[in-house]
Amino acid sequence: MAVKIRLARRGRKKQAIYDVVVADARAPRDGRFIEKLGSYNPNSNPAFIDIDEESALKWVMDGAQPTDTARAILSYRGVMYKKHLQVGVNKGAITQEDADKKFEAWMKEKESKVQGKVDSLAKAKDSANKTKLEAEAKVNAARAEEIAKKRLVIEEAEATAAAETSEEEAPATEEAPAVEATPAVEEAKEKAPATEAKEEAPVAEAEEAPAVEEKPAAEAKEEAPAAEAKEEAPVAEAKEEAPAKEEEKPAEEASKKEDKGAE
Repeated sequence: MAVKIRLARRGRKKQAIYDVVVADARAPRDGRFIEKLGSYNPNSNPAFIDIDEESALKWVMDGAQPTDTARAILSYRGVMYKKHLQVGVNKGAITQEDADKKFEAWMKEKESKVQGKVDSLAKAKDSANKTKLEAEAKVNAARAEEIAKKRLVIEEAEATAAAETSEEEAPATEEAPAVEATPAVEEAKEKAPATEAKEEAPVAEAEEAPAVEEKPAAEAKEEAPAAEAKEEAPVAEAKEEAPAKEEEKPAEEASKKEDKGAE
């Protein structure tokens, strides 16, 4: 039975994550497997790899054949280099201590390379963010300048409009006396006092009338008996005339009687 070290896909669409498994070559890709060695996530940078190195080395030494992608992953984690050193130890080319020292030196160098890559990516990201912020700051400054220019233009336009309106209002106020100085207005002014004098005349008379009546107030009391005496004089005359008429009546009767006797 041929045994292979390969990847079994899992994860959602366009966000695939793989398991590193030991499976039969006749089994389907995502089917049954013998052992799971680790996982591989290519969506991050650098890619995330988690491998059980001892189990992977054991299967490789036993003859399991890794696929190309699985071989690259194992090489990245140092499993294939460790197999090479172990084969040399088994053949007696090198000692186990030398093999371990070489592997440790290789792992330190590999980790330093990986850390350098992580640092370079972080710096690149920071520089990209800085350049992006600078570009945004420039755009914002340009917009602020444009807004300031527009405001200045608007303020100047408002100032000129205010000056024009003040200039238009000033002649209107100056021309007002000229309109009042027209002959029609003067005639109206001349006629206005006459009408006012006519209207004031009755008022003056009304005001003077009580004064005339108030001045002979004391004399009115004195004249009242005189008027009464005048009214009584005709009464007295009437009384005096009444006896005279009565005296005339007997005289007439006497004359009538004399006339009758003569007849």
